[in-house]
Amino acid sequence: MKKLLSLLLALALFMGLTACAQAETTRIVLWHSMSEEAGALMDKYVREFNDTVGKEQGIQVEAVFQGTYAEAVTKMNGMLMNGQLDALPDVMQLDATGKVSFAAAENAYTVDAALAEHPEADLSGILAPALTNWQLSGAQLGLPFATSTTVTYYNKTALEAAGFAAPETLTDIGKMAALAADGVTVYACVPNTPTLANWLGQLGSDLVDNHNGTEGTATALDCVENGALAEFLTAWKDLYATGALANANASTDEFVAGRQLIMTSSSSSIASLLGRIGEAFELGVSGYPRVNENAAAGATVSGSCLVMFDHGEARRAAAWALTGYLTSADVQADFARGTGYLPANAAAAESEAWQALIAEYPQYQVGLEQLMATPDTMRSVTVGPSADFYYAIMNDISDMLDSDLSVEETVEILGDDLNGMLEQYLRANP
Repeated sequence: MKKLLSLLLALALFMGLTACAQAETTRIVLWHSMSEEAGALMDKYVREFNDTVGKEQGIQVEAVFQGTYAEAVTKMNGMLMNGQLDALPDVMQLDATGKVSFAAAENAYTVDAALAEHPEADLSGILAPALTNWQLSGAQLGLPFATSTTVTYYNKTALEAAGFAAPETLTDIGKMAALAADGVTVYACVPNTPTLANWLGQLGSDLVDNHNGTEGTATALDCVENGALAEFLTAWKDLYATGALANANASTDEFVAGRQLIMTSSSSSIASLLGRIGEAFELGVSGYPRVNENAAAGATVSGSCLVMFDHGEARRAAAWALTGYLTSADVQADFARGTGYLPANAAAAESEAWQALIAEYPQYQVGLEQLMATPDTMRSVTVGPSADFYYAIMNDISDMLDSDLSVEETVEILGDDLNGMLEQYLRANP
């Protein structure tokens, strides 16, 4: 009997000690959409966090790859719709398509809420254009992690041999039409939501109202009555008429092979392109092409941020610690060097690692300079029906070229399609 009591006492003591040990370790989950080199870096940062800050504070992070941004947002939306709040992660890497859903989530733990609990935190070191990109209706939803902008990549060797410099406007691209021969394309692009927002922003217009949906729910197009959409479409149709524009999506493979001379794409592609091109030709990088000489320079901020979900006080604190670590100067500088994403932390942009990188590869600096020069009035688009918007813009503008529709017809078709989507979304989400 005494042995049984001793055993039960020992077991109870063991269970109590185990419970205490478990309570001391706060376990949280990070969902991310980084693959290949970026994915390996994300895994490295999580390991380093667990071995340093996490070890000191009793935090253990599990990183889970959730596929593309679209796939991750779809999974998040499904859980929100089904009330599966407990299944959501503590920290999630989110792109612009998930902003509206996250902001409406019952257990969204915004940066504003985190700052209220951690008033000692200082966000002044985060670059303003990157930070404000993750605001919605005045609320700071998340912190920028993988920051990018759209730049122009060009085959510097081929263009200089033909007497051309980096294109600054769509008109400049049109002047290169004679290079479109023998299976070579000068420029291939089908505008979508972010690229159309770039060109409209250069003309001083938003795509949709409420500052592209960042200061309130978008209810209608903002670019029809002011003539900005027609001005862009006119320039786009004129470019197509020169023969320099292929009405097709850009192909990285074709660009790397030298069969496409100009490509507009994310600044985060620099590292990959440099590696794939090697010595085949010199990679040129310049700012996003302006609609015309009267248009402003610049392109909206893109990429992704880190948002948090509320799973209780301990996990909130742990999520905030991880978010702070991943947006720190050291991590941001290392991530930028390894991927081509822009460092969203000012100290990272001034670090020896970044300065050494741009000294060797000045192409990396173009995106950061454009980011800092782009006016705050140019905002990325936030709409509820984001996927439908994206494909409608591509299809309608592509149809204008394929079917030789007039600019006026295309403005009407695109306006009807997009405004109809907004109206339907508002009816379904009063």
